Amino acid sequence: MNTKAAEELPAVSVIMPVLNEERHLRTAVRRILEQDYPGPMEVVIALGPSTDRTAQIAAELVAEDPRVRTVENPTGRTPAGLNAAIRGSSHPVVVRVDGHGLLTPGYIVTAVRLLREMEAANVGGIMHAEGETEWENAVAVAMTSKIGVGNAAFHTGGLAGPADTVYLGVFRREVLERLGGYNEEFVRAQDWELNYRIRQDGGLVWFTPQLRVTYRPRPSVKALAKQYKDYGRWRRVVTRFHRGSVNLRYLAPPAAFLGVLLGLVLGVAVHPAFLAAPVAYLLGILGGALVEGRGLSLKAKALLPVAFATMHLSWGFGFITSPRSLARKVIGSSAASAADVVAERG
Repeated sequence: MNTKAAEELPAVSVIMPVLNEERHLRTAVRRILEQDYPGPMEVVIALGPSTDRTAQIAAELVAEDPRVRTVENPTGRTPAGLNAAIRGSSHPVVVRVDGHGLLTPGYIVTAVRLLREMEAANVGGIMHAEGETEWENAVAVAMTSKIGVGNAAFHTGGLAGPADTVYLGVFRREVLERLGGYNEEFVRAQDWELNYRIRQDGGLVWFTPQLRVTYRPRPSVKALAKQYKDYGRWRRVVTRFHRGSVNLRYLAPPAAFLGVLLGLVLGVAVHPAFLAAPVAYLLGILGGALVEGRGLSLKAKALLPVAFATMHLSWGFGFITSPRSLARKVIGSSAASAADVVAERG
């Protein structure tokens, strides 16, 4: 791209919260720095209290390229790290990237162009899961199939258009600053919550399949179960914090969890006929694995039903067991923060 085109492009701040990301951090930052973006760019890494070599790798990256710098995120929480990186950056366009997310070529320049053309507040695309082990390959298929995650376009793809939420996101800084950035009480689901506020504010959240970020899935059943339990737990908090934000897609995993659990309990304690629900669920995920697992190795194909069940049931368990006290804490903290802002402005 020529010099004139570069001058017309806004400067970009790439923000990245990291915690225990030694496995992917160097590659993730290299993918950012290799973007063919002719405008000014900075990369701000928010360092959580990692127990691996993440901080050392980040220091090496800072020494190797003047565009990279770090800020501290002592809590280690993702939304706090995002806000710290936003405060530590300065450019008018803010690109969120995770420590295990790998940008595809042309990602930033395409996103900036669409941000302008669509007059959007946030632009994002597909969370393209790719594994490096047999288990991760199975999870990657589960995370990109409608059987695994429903009709979420940022997982499964679809036509470009307005969306409730997108993966990661490329934002106008003015929008983030006006809305106060990410709500730091949302340990999970902070993207969905922020995009909900953007839409309530009249902003456009735009999805496009042109934007893809390679995502590395969790490396074990235990890690995947914790991830999806937390997703469900915090998605319930969002529904209590923002009344009316729930939709049928988010009720499917809790329904599956209750159907399997009650079917097993009543099937053993009352009558075997009640086992029909868990058996139907098992047959459903086995059939789904046969359809979606084409191209996988035999071992990964055998692990695919386990990935489906782990995601569905952990999400459903987290949603059902999410305590009201957690939502009350979030609501109370947010109200106090809003009062502080009003007092400062007054």
